[in-house]
Amino acid sequence: MLALTTIAQTAIFLIAILGGANAPAQTVGGRSVTTASAALPNLGDGTDMTPSAERRLGDRIARELYRDPDYLDDPVLMEYIQGIWQPLLAAARQRGDLTPELDETYAWEIILGRDRTVNAFALPGAYFGLHLGLVGVVTSRDELASVMAHELSHVTQRHIARMMTRQSQQAPWLLGAMILGVLAAGKSPNAANAMIVGGQAVGAQSQLNFSRDMEREADRVGFGVSTQAGFAQQGFVSMFAKLQQASRLNDAGNFPYLRSHPLSTERMSDMQSRIDLPTGDTPPRPDARQNAQETDQAMMAARARVLSNATVDALRTWSQEVEPALLRRLTPPQQAAALYGATLAAIKLRDHAQAQTQWKRLTDSVRKDAAAARVARLLGVELMLATGDNQQAIQLLQAGDAAAGKASRAELFFAAQAQLALGASTALTATTQSLQTWVADHPRDAQAWQLLSSAYAAQGRTLSSIRAQAEINVAQLDYPAALSRFKTAQEWARKEGAGTDHYEASIVDTRTRQVESLVREQALER
Repeated sequence: MLALTTIAQTAIFLIAILGGANAPAQTVGGRSVTTASAALPNLGDGTDMTPSAERRLGDRIARELYRDPDYLDDPVLMEYIQGIWQPLLAAARQRGDLTPELDETYAWEIILGRDRTVNAFALPGAYFGLHLGLVGVVTSRDELASVMAHELSHVTQRHIARMMTRQSQQAPWLLGAMILGVLAAGKSPNAANAMIVGGQAVGAQSQLNFSRDMEREADRVGFGVSTQAGFAQQGFVSMFAKLQQASRLNDAGNFPYLRSHPLSTERMSDMQSRIDLPTGDTPPRPDARQNAQETDQAMMAARARVLSNATVDALRTWSQEVEPALLRRLTPPQQAAALYGATLAAIKLRDHAQAQTQWKRLTDSVRKDAAAARVARLLGVELMLATGDNQQAIQLLQAGDAAAGKASRAELFFAAQAQLALGASTALTATTQSLQTWVADHPRDAQAWQLLSSAYAAQGRTLSSIRAQAEINVAQLDYPAALSRFKTAQEWARKEGAGTDHYEASIVDTRTRQVESLVREQALER
């Protein structure tokens, strides 16, 4: 996604795991080591920008990213990513890095971009950009956790706010406007002249780079967070090694990290020394996963690669990778990944016969691995939905429910799609109730509101459907559009008169007033 890449490279809220040189090692017991507590103080706050102000700036930027056509909310991938992200957040809370104030005020949301470049970055207010290219290149959860922990630590230590305070002559809202200008320039180079004045974006880039101390702190705090969350310590080192190898090559723009912050040998040595000699900051974790590729993780990486490059030619190459002679040369996780990618690619090409063949090979190969078998089953559900066999899709989902005991977000959404296609009233009622429960706990889930709107419409509940459409806009921070939909709902309720659902109409009136207040706040910020 060009927009996300451009923000990360040019607007400086890039927080890669590639930073400046490391601090000198400390000596402990005659041995050279580096720890967060010994090598660096907590750079922490020291900022004039309040968390609320930073969140408002982040909301403004995130609103534009949600509108980008390459923004992606894939329920299967997001479930995998959240399985890494949530333990990291929990570990940061346990360690005291994530304070209650920041936990409550910031968004802590992942924004997934359909971009083949290897990149991740943080935005003000704890929005985090993650490219599919990064998800597709890691070979373990531990490697992805190392990147995400580093990003998380930049935010918990309030590095973005510190940079803005340091450059106080640059008003925060001007910085936000510059970021959005760069975003527009990524789509249309001519837009740059209209939205970025006097080369300010270039000036911001030179002024707002994270300091070396901030990079070191994010490395070390992130290392402790990742370890506390149960991820293998080796993930940091193997990810560094992967990026260092790429830095020796002409990466043709595929590794934006490497152009922003050249990878230093000292950083790898620092992380390696911390593995060799655990300290109080990085307690040994006997339950930590080994830094080896798990089959379900390899399948998720394949999914990311398919979704990041959905051109016809790219999709067709997947069928070549599962030829028996080639497949035999791969490890079992790599074989499962190739079969998964070939199945998903065939679905995207609407070659359902080929998809059925490859899916059958996949399910046979992962039958003894419960986690991988579940991932394969979800892919089978997608295949059934694509072929219109909605009843079979539901049966596959029910088999998964029986095994897991509770439906995940992906399973809930796939079930809703199947039930909507079938149109059975009893099943639709149950689906609607499940989605209502979900949005009550996850009010910022735009895709859930979209499905709920469709379910309401299928039941003839027009007022509820319009309100759900408005909530989609609220979830994506587009308050003017949300207000327009709420007013449409109010008008519908007035026309219906005595026949309207008065409880629903009351909710619409309350939400309208709340969103009107948000629209006024946005207007004052301009």
